[in-house]
Amino acid sequence: MSRTPRLPSALLRAAACTGLAALTLTACGSGSGTDTAGSGSGSVKVGLITKTDTNPFFVKMKEGAEKAAKADGVQLMTAAGKFDGDNAGQVTAIENMVAAGVKGILITPSDSKAIVPAIEKAKAKGVLVIALDTPTEPESAVDALFATDNLKAGELIGEYAKAAMKGKTAKIATLDLAPGVSVGVQRHNGFLKGFGIDDKDPSVVCSQDTGGDQAKGQTAMENCLQKEPGINVVYTINEPAALGAYTALKAKGREKDVLIVSVDGGCTGTQAVKDGKIAATSQQYPLKMAAEGVKAVVTYAKDGKKASGYTDTGVTLITDKAQDGVTSKDTAYGLENCWG
Repeated sequence: MSRTPRLPSALLRAAACTGLAALTLTACGSGSGTDTAGSGSGSVKVGLITKTDTNPFFVKMKEGAEKAAKADGVQLMTAAGKFDGDNAGQVTAIENMVAAGVKGILITPSDSKAIVPAIEKAKAKGVLVIALDTPTEPESAVDALFATDNLKAGELIGEYAKAAMKGKTAKIATLDLAPGVSVGVQRHNGFLKGFGIDDKDPSVVCSQDTGGDQAKGQTAMENCLQKEPGINVVYTINEPAALGAYTALKAKGREKDVLIVSVDGGCTGTQAVKDGKIAATSQQYPLKMAAEGVKAVVTYAKDGKKASGYTDTGVTLITDKAQDGVTSKDTAYGLENCWG
């Protein structure tokens, strides 16, 4: 989450307008000389609020929203947290967007529970609110959810790890997100389910929170190795955490005999699978989440029809070392479709 990718020019303009350091509400132009991110003539306003705008996952999500907004001729307003967990900033963004007259808001909640009152106020004023990637608690607090089935994503890599161990005794480290964050809980629980164990199983020898950050992932792995040097399976919340774990393992000369599995399937993470640093990852599709979200707001603006319920935007296991009984695609497919 600490890496900032090389961005296409359109995204660079968007990043400059949004601002990488602070959570601010903006209406960005896409080269048309107007103050919109759509065609420049649409009167419908759509808001997108992400957890941060430095995480490549959310950069791709914003790209999807921008493309959809331009195609549908609507204005896109964007905001992002100063850090993952910046609930106060997201509340302010919702209030600003409602005041600006948005017809709908797409949001990846930093705090699934704490954001609910602000969402309820927005809905009470007729704003369609759709969660992307991360469900609210309760999930029914928003009109709809467009997201990966994170439990399934975890299950896929759990099943893969179990098959790859081929009956060997596992000593597992889980490098998680943060307490109470639904995405992290679902992926963690899914991994354990796929592996056929629970948190009380003695094979889970270490669990650490990483915030999905590469540096923190390295530190967490170092701590786990100090606690149990014989760790041979590492579950990670995302690929930055996985790459941090790989760095720590490599420093101990253990990078080739420890199985690392992860979730996200970004281009950098998929390349790490190809390079053999990560054994497998569950690939998700944030660009699709945002694009579908914008279309749902446009539909609401045109005919009053609200999106509802959960839309699964898909997940695919990516690995170059396929295991019997576990459906997967190779990294050639993964790199072609990373976060598309």
